[in-house]
Amino acid sequence: MQKIKLLQEYPYLYETHLHTSQSSACARSTGAEMAKVCKEAGYTGIIVTDHNWGGNTAVYRTKPWREWVNEFVKGYEDAKLMGDKIGLDVFFGYEAGFQGTEFLIYGVDKDFMLTHPELRQASVEEQYMLVKQAGGMVIHAHPFREEFYIPQIRLYPDYVDGVEGINATHSNKKSKSHYDPAFDQKAIAYARENRLPMTAGSDIHMTALLGGGVAFKRKLADIHDFIKAVSEGEDYLLTNGDKWFKKDGELYL
Repeated sequence: MQKIKLLQEYPYLYETHLHTSQSSACARSTGAEMAKVCKEAGYTGIIVTDHNWGGNTAVYRTKPWREWVNEFVKGYEDAKLMGDKIGLDVFFGYEAGFQGTEFLIYGVDKDFMLTHPELRQASVEEQYMLVKQAGGMVIHAHPFREEFYIPQIRLYPDYVDGVEGINATHSNKKSKSHYDPAFDQKAIAYARENRLPMTAGSDIHMTALLGGGVAFKRKLADIHDFIKAVSEGEDYLLTNGDKWFKKDGELYL
């Protein structure tokens, strides 16, 4: 496994967009496999963001809600068990889909999902209110990606807390899908125009890592610490695994 080149002044790198084969139909590696390879590569932590019922989920959509949630979180739980063993921080999240438009949900957990079965029918606006009431965060994932499964670009600046400005599959030279750096350039411009904070992630589905993520000067305590750091403008860098960017999207290194 090739080590990620970490920066001395920002040594704590977190993968914010990661899928597992237990919960995402498009993924090829288990949560445990993803956690192990990320630790070996040099990540401090990962946020597991599997596809929910509105996206490419691996869990049969018509299952009763409690059964669906219990099965959906297995990818995260598998990663968390391995992370605890090897010293990798593993945080819970998920990627919510709305006819091709997708959002990264941070700061909620299994209990939140179990007590809110209305999430399954919630609109983008209703989802935002539910997540915010629970102290969570909504990030618009790859807002300008163009693919066959995305019928149109839909933007919701009033119903997100930030934008995934850097998605490594768009701009990392090793990417084998969705590659088009213009997608990131448009996302950065959109975030700046609407004064929304930016995140970066690899959107990784297997153990062939791209090295993207958000790097901090300090180790984060938990997912709510991540939310606070991004929301309150703490100093951090964005990376696609090839290049490093300031939090406003300007090239850093």
